[in-house]
Amino acid sequence: MPETQPPARPGADPEPVLHEDHLDYTPATRSVPLARRRAARLVTEWGHPGIAGDLALVVSELMTNALLHGSLRGRLIRVRITATGTALRVEVSDPRGERLPCPRAADGDDQFGRGLLLVGALADDWGVRPWAGVGKTVWAQWDLAVTPCGADPLRGRKE
Repeated sequence: MPETQPPARPGADPEPVLHEDHLDYTPATRSVPLARRRAARLVTEWGHPGIAGDLALVVSELMTNALLHGSLRGRLIRVRITATGTALRVEVSDPRGERLPCPRAADGDDQFGRGLLLVGALADDWGVRPWAGVGKTVWAQWDLAVTPCGADPLRGRKE
């Protein structure tokens, strides 16, 4: 299983969040495509259209896992997306902290079991952490090695 927290740069201050969005969804199958479309639209608006497709697929996989394995009647599933100058991150939180994600090898005929493999293949890093003591948050993160559309390519560079 991946690390439970994203790796921290030694001695580095937390990077300021440039963009942030979160929305709570009911545990219903129609929530998955709504979250996927919203995530792709936001990431594109934030200047990262090249990552939007991969991020949308990861949101879909994490939302589906939360719906199938982490939902409880009357409790919401939260999707949070943040962008800093160097990373884009998606988090999906659900109320079932005791049910941790576990990648597994799916056989050729298996209908399920490939979602976390896709997350690991598409994102630069992913993991899980407790959520407010009553659940868990599964996160995926992309390193932003390219300058977002419309951004100043010299901003933040050291001379």
